[in-house]
Amino acid sequence: MTPYADFGYFGLLLIPLVPSVLLGLAGRLSWRWIGLLCLAVLAVQYAGQSILAPWLTIQTLWLVSGYALFEWALARLLLLQRARSRSRLAFWTALLLALLPLVLAKFLPLLVPNTLFGFLGISYITFRALDVLFGIQDRLLTELPISQYLAFLFFFPTVSAGPIDRYRRFVRDWQQTRTRAAFLQDLDQAVQRIFRGLLYKFILASLIQTYWMNVAAQATTIPAVISYMYAYSLYLFFDFAGYSAFAIGISYIFGIHTPENFRQPFLAGDIREFWNRWHITLSAWFRDHVYMRFVLAATKGQWFKNKYLASALGFLLSMGLMGVWHGTAINYLLYGLYHGLLLTAHDLFSRWNKQHRLWGEGPIWRVTGIVCTVQLVCFGFLIFSGHLTSLIGMS
Repeated sequence: MTPYADFGYFGLLLIPLVPSVLLGLAGRLSWRWIGLLCLAVLAVQYAGQSILAPWLTIQTLWLVSGYALFEWALARLLLLQRARSRSRLAFWTALLLALLPLVLAKFLPLLVPNTLFGFLGISYITFRALDVLFGIQDRLLTELPISQYLAFLFFFPTVSAGPIDRYRRFVRDWQQTRTRAAFLQDLDQAVQRIFRGLLYKFILASLIQTYWMNVAAQATTIPAVISYMYAYSLYLFFDFAGYSAFAIGISYIFGIHTPENFRQPFLAGDIREFWNRWHITLSAWFRDHVYMRFVLAATKGQWFKNKYLASALGFLLSMGLMGVWHGTAINYLLYGLYHGLLLTAHDLFSRWNKQHRLWGEGPIWRVTGIVCTVQLVCFGFLIFSGHLTSLIGMS
């Protein structure tokens, strides 16, 4: 059962939510209770089977348990090593090993058809595990209790659709004791987001999909493709933002203030601002852990003579990896590279414009920027959808 995808899942959610709300109103909602609830819901979500090979099938719950212990052991070993040495070999080894399950989940089906090594949410969970490794390497984490670590990795409201939280932020909420008044404030925020999710996913996204997107997909003319581009862009936003609103709302009930994932993205004045508004937690993850680290390493090591080349390659690397993170199909890779090129072009133009002052400021320029950005973004979503690549025979 896919979380937040149908009303049956919300019926399942009532089992942990109703007693949790009652305990919260009484000021007795403990982390022990929340931990038990997480385990119970995860046991239901991972009750199926995974086909590791045509001749090997395993209960998904055992696969997830093995993955969790594997990731925790890597983090723990890196933590012990980091206390003794500043060598980066252990860090890169741990990083590559932590990525291995996700790589197998993405690429093993291409090599061995009819296999399903991964499990629900492995992409989001792996990025949380990597965030812990980066925190250890940067000496921001000096201890790693297994209960907190597993709660962070498998916090069930955000397992399947994000947002991607950060370990240190999560732990601050996890260790905080809430009063009844604080619970009521969180409950108010939760109700607002849950109703927003209902509006976005089950009303607006559903209407757009049924009466616009599916209709436009039937024709292959240029006007129909353009219509599909805008329909899919709006559908994707309301569907994904709806998922995120549900996840954030449920998180608030359990005392975890999961960060927002969308902030009016179609009002962005340029492509860089767009990525500060769209899938915020993922784009911030790639910015901090891939782009910034690559640029700093290239600058420190003087890898390139042109000082702007590192930034351009950093954009292409981070956005290219983001594309692969979504999937191995050609449309995802093209989508990532497309946005890498857009960010590079924006960066170069911004530097040039500081001297030549071609692009100005003020309301008219702002509106023009929004209109242009929307067109670029929607074309990117057309690539992402796979509709364009299928029409031109690339899928």
